[in-house]
Amino acid sequence: QMGDTLSMGGIELLFLPLSREEEGKLLSRRRSEGPVSMWPSLLLLTLFQILAAVQLLIGNLEERGLYPLMMLALTAVMWIYVLVMRGLGSRGFELETIAFFLSTLSLAVTLSSSPASVVKQLVALVLGLIFLVVLGVWLRDTARIQKLRWLMAGLAIGLLLATVVLGQTKYGASNWIILGPFSFQPSEIAKIFYIFAGAAGLERLFRRRNLWLFMVMTGACLLCLAKMSDFGTASIFFATFLVIAYLRSGDFATLSLICGGAVFAGALILQFKPYILRRFASWGHAWEAASTTGYQQTRAMSAAASGGLVGMGPGEGWLKNIAAADTDLVFGVLCEEWGLIIALLAVLSILVLALFATRACRMGRCAFPTIAACAAGALFVVQTMLNVFGAMDLLPLTGVTFPFVSNGGSAMIASWGLLAFLKAADTRE
Repeated sequence: QMGDTLSMGGIELLFLPLSREEEGKLLSRRRSEGPVSMWPSLLLLTLFQILAAVQLLIGNLEERGLYPLMMLALTAVMWIYVLVMRGLGSRGFELETIAFFLSTLSLAVTLSSSPASVVKQLVALVLGLIFLVVLGVWLRDTARIQKLRWLMAGLAIGLLLATVVLGQTKYGASNWIILGPFSFQPSEIAKIFYIFAGAAGLERLFRRRNLWLFMVMTGACLLCLAKMSDFGTASIFFATFLVIAYLRSGDFATLSLICGGAVFAGALILQFKPYILRRFASWGHAWEAASTTGYQQTRAMSAAASGGLVGMGPGEGWLKNIAAADTDLVFGVLCEEWGLIIALLAVLSILVLALFATRACRMGRCAFPTIAACAAGALFVVQTMLNVFGAMDLLPLTGVTFPFVSNGGSAMIASWGLLAFLKAADTRE
């Protein structure tokens, strides 16, 4: 309590509240870093969406029909969300504007490669927005967060276990659950529950430097992903684990030991599953295996080069005809049809989200939103790196999606859900 005396090593410390001067500085910083005006960016994004819809309509009307009008439906969804949330008191929409820009590219890529899937993608976006709002409300109550941490841990592991049992193989990994015409990836949604449980359930770690509970949960998740042969997602989970564990412990020695154990486990997996090693055999020299294991990477690099700075135009590329072009190779599609400038802006957008998380940490209300935001930002960055560098043969092609951009309902919902952690760390007035 205020006024208590703490004796530490023979030194007595008096616990005092912030002075008026300190409170004034903190308040001044929060006010000086208030949200920027949302109207210019939203109006420019609306114009961008309209022009994209027109280009896709006139490009090949017979093939796409009226599906490009879904781009205008996205515009309507965006403005309805902003106006409703503004009416409820929200003022900062920078994060959502970036996410809507990336989602616009997602719809454009989907319209180019698989027009019939654009309705599904738009529905997933709406569900993701609902997830963002609901999770944002839940994150306001710290006591509720602590009560839910075990449930979230159970959901993360449960979704992955269900996939191990019921999952079907698609694109080389058994991480899909298919129910009639519907298919989804539980591992995408499990990312949200994993970060929630990891950031909320480590109070004991902060005091005793004890990682074992979190390590057990992480180990269970990684074993499930290894069983599915989904090593791209496993890499993302492990990177997220390192961020959360370091923010709560600051113990480099323990984390170094964990990394060493992870390398050893990876070597064992390659020993017992040599076909996984063969999947990475073309890494770094895809052109030598352009017709076999390097087929996708060489086509993605060729398409990216042919797009130049401004691209061939939405829907005018040829990479869309290659398998997984709108998911694993989506960066190549962006470069080819939209140009290198737009493709790099998409990558920069993800980096801005991560930068926002690190800047928000300076004035976080408590440990949970700070750690969760940094973990979500790191997840976005690692996932983007694996997608972009994998398509360009700078890293092994692991089959992970580009957040907000790749075609996929589960990935879209998960991306918007993860955005709630970044919003929760925003303490600007």
